[in-house]
Amino acid sequence: MVLFSCSNRKQPAPVIEIYQGKTFRDFEPESFSGNNYTVLKGDTLFSIAWFSGNDYQDLARTNKIAAPYNIYPGQIISLKKSTPQVVTTNNNNRGQTSKIKSNQAVDPPSKQAYGKSEEIVKKDSSESSFGEFPNQVSNWLWPTSSAVSRGFSAKEEGNKGLDFAGNIGSSILAAADGKVVYTGNALRGFGNLVIIKHSDAYLTAYAHNDQILVKEQQWIKAGQQIATMGKSGTDQVKLHFEVRYKGKSIDPLKFLPKR
Repeated sequence: MVLFSCSNRKQPAPVIEIYQGKTFRDFEPESFSGNNYTVLKGDTLFSIAWFSGNDYQDLARTNKIAAPYNIYPGQIISLKKSTPQVVTTNNNNRGQTSKIKSNQAVDPPSKQAYGKSEEIVKKDSSESSFGEFPNQVSNWLWPTSSAVSRGFSAKEEGNKGLDFAGNIGSSILAAADGKVVYTGNALRGFGNLVIIKHSDAYLTAYAHNDQILVKEQQWIKAGQQIATMGKSGTDQVKLHFEVRYKGKSIDPLKFLPKR
């Protein structure tokens, strides 16, 4: 069963049609511990990326999956990062060899996941001093000044992050330096969502925003405003904040400084 995007959308198609009778909490992060993952019914490239701690665009390049990123049950998804191909050619005149790195994009250069051109993506990325992910997160900050209204729970049906009660328009801040790997509202129950990758192991998510102020592939600093608080996907104004280590939900209070 291939996942197709709706044909009558006015906006560019999102990465996935996320709700197939499941939510992210129905997936088992432990199944993403190896180098490969076998797609199950209801999976999407984005859900696989989220629970394996990857950027969905990295998975698309590694597995040569072009937009709109259709996948099917039984398909094997490699979770290992692709490395630039090195081609060695002989130089008959000098008896030496030269190495050429091939970095050809899998997707058509004129389109990205949300209709953004590659040129714009490169421009957004070049505005930052970042260039690669650090081995570890150097500094964690609170994503909002609002008070915690609901804590983390490791139980199966528990809250997989922290909820903050606040006011419409309150600032939502990046909890650490990183790159925005997802913005959108395709995940049912999470409203307008921002996901930031901070290292090869850590991702953070910011849900129920009113306005999203950053773009995918944009590098940002800790404390930089990324959104405003809202009630998208819920019936009350709040921020739902999650921290994931290699795809597994962990208590954000283990990292955030004491107030």
